[in-house]
Amino acid sequence: MLRSFFLFVLLVLPTGVFAQDVKPAGKPKTVRLVTVGNSFSQNATRYLKDLVEAAGHTLVHRPLSIGGASLELHASKAEAFERDPKDEKGLYGKQSLTQVLAEGDWDFVTIQQASIKSHDLATYRPFAGKLHATIKKAAPKAEILIHQTWAYRSDDPRFTKPSDKPGEPATQKAMYDGLANAYETIAKELGIRIIPVGAALYLADTDPNWGYQLDKKFDFKNAKQPALPDEKNSLHTGYRWGKAKDGKIALGIDGHHANNAGQYLGACVFFEILYQESSVGNPFRPGGMDAATARYLQETAHKAVQQRAKTP
Repeated sequence: MLRSFFLFVLLVLPTGVFAQDVKPAGKPKTVRLVTVGNSFSQNATRYLKDLVEAAGHTLVHRPLSIGGASLELHASKAEAFERDPKDEKGLYGKQSLTQVLAEGDWDFVTIQQASIKSHDLATYRPFAGKLHATIKKAAPKAEILIHQTWAYRSDDPRFTKPSDKPGEPATQKAMYDGLANAYETIAKELGIRIIPVGAALYLADTDPNWGYQLDKKFDFKNAKQPALPDEKNSLHTGYRWGKAKDGKIALGIDGHHANNAGQYLGACVFFEILYQESSVGNPFRPGGMDAATARYLQETAHKAVQQRAKTP
């Protein structure tokens, strides 16, 4: 049934930039994955299993995530375990990274930098290298990939109220340029591939015909609950009402984390890298997402992966 669906897609899709790249699902494939990260790795893989199953494949996924965790934190946990296997600082719950990797024949292990530090190359060293060495020793057959995280939304407070700290990005573009360079540099140093989730989100965010635009008609200063601005095509969580530090209900923004659309886009990128199969035409889409949006996000993910493949 699934194979017939993909053949149908090939025959009826309108001619477009990516239509020719859609392929019917090959033989069922099982991928075993460990993600060493934080909420961003959780965001980017939220819909991965759904995409995988819709394509007729299988995913075995073990997430090792800590909110806000940096490469330094994960590297320090690995070192703590190596010094003393009984030290709780070296564990993720009841197991260490080394113990998890020793449990199974993993195909891929991903690492990433904390988003707040992602633009700063200096924060990757020497921790990415130390983590890479730990993984290589514990799971020599697994391919280590670096998950490129994404820039915050253009209206995130990081940009609307820029910091005076030297090197702190004042715009979404500055943050993306910084993180793209940092991930590229570290990937080359370690000889590993990049999962270009950040590139995919930036492609969509800056698309003149699709990208998110601030609702200039919304009165942010005088807004009253439950009024919210129009956030069409946002890939980030965005505005919401909640308790401020003073305990009062106020309108706040999360321009960091991905919403359903951003999570779907990230998962499409992960799917293409791990399974070497186009996400374009995959029948799964999250509840509430229309077919046109899903198609656009699939094509954007595919474009990011194709561009990555052409990068020396």
